[in-house]
Amino acid sequence: MVRFVVDATPVLPKPSGVGLYVLNLLGALRSLQAAENFSLGVAYQPSLKNWLRGNLALPEVLAVYDDIAVLPLPVRLLNLLAQVPRNPVLGQLEHRFGQPDIYHGTNYAVYPCRHSLRVMTIYDLSFLRYPEYVTAVVRTYGQRVRQCLSWSDLVVTISESSKRDIVELLNVPPERVWVTPLASRYAVDAWGGSQGVAAVESDNRPYILFVSTLEPRKNVVRLIQAFDRLKTDRRIDHLLVLVGQKGWQFEPIFEAIAASPWQQHIRHLDYLSDTEVAYCYRNADVFAYPSLYEGFGLPVLEAMTLGCPVVTSNASSLPEVAGEAALLVDPTSVEDLAEALWRVIGDRALRQTMIDRGYQQATQFSWTRTAKSTLAAYRSLL
Repeated sequence: MVRFVVDATPVLPKPSGVGLYVLNLLGALRSLQAAENFSLGVAYQPSLKNWLRGNLALPEVLAVYDDIAVLPLPVRLLNLLAQVPRNPVLGQLEHRFGQPDIYHGTNYAVYPCRHSLRVMTIYDLSFLRYPEYVTAVVRTYGQRVRQCLSWSDLVVTISESSKRDIVELLNVPPERVWVTPLASRYAVDAWGGSQGVAAVESDNRPYILFVSTLEPRKNVVRLIQAFDRLKTDRRIDHLLVLVGQKGWQFEPIFEAIAASPWQQHIRHLDYLSDTEVAYCYRNADVFAYPSLYEGFGLPVLEAMTLGCPVVTSNASSLPEVAGEAALLVDPTSVEDLAEALWRVIGDRALRQTMIDRGYQQATQFSWTRTAKSTLAAYRSLL
């Protein structure tokens, strides 16, 4: 029986981002083991902070996995050791995985196994394509990714757009890159989302919704400007609700809110539970996601899954995710964004058509599909 080991290091006690992808991938792979005839192992490395404290404990969300190996060294130290050719320490640590057929590194790096085939996930190349949109730390990923590519047998990514970037910017042959799309945390038309959100309910107004981390590439300042235009020119009664934690260089967003003549109609909600976010999607008049660059664009899929019409960018991976269900706009044009939002708000028949198409589009994505695509990638090497 073939054996696959997946690196679960990105999974935190409260998973988000890459951690959620890994956790959902593991869960879907686990459910396929018997039918697909493979064994699944899990690898985990502590953070440097926990390692220095002597804390090698697993996050509770990984406790359901019996076949799990905890490496006694942190990610940062292993990355340094990997730069030493034929390092004997790496060979000794590899035995902890049970010498799998495939070892899958899930966060822009992969362990330099000597006896296993190596698969690495690269989500996007924002740090190469648009370095001005990412933090200084993320801009350093290029060196690490190129080093790991030198010993990787296959690259997994999450959209055709990201695959094109990997082929173009990293010179990886296209046959060495497999696309395994993501899936929503919600089931199509099956999530009640009954837990209300006071900041939305209290005004009893319709609202335009945005959900994601507040950072430059999400293009929130232009969204605020489009909202201002709609309030002034179209006299809409809506709120603008921004759901998301403050990320890198969030200050211009709050400066734009403070400068808005409609600032009293703009709400920022920080971290919300899955149920609360679902409520926001379910009850929004329209979901606006004018991001400048995405590896996938999961909020677009989540909105469609929960019956919210979408206006999003015609850039990077977003047209792949949205299909024919959304209105696509030039993310650099405030006028285009405002006009598309007005079309949805002002045309109830169009809005319902978009909701129906969104449900249909969302059914194309599931974590089972993601897991099966990942298995196909693994088996292409065997």
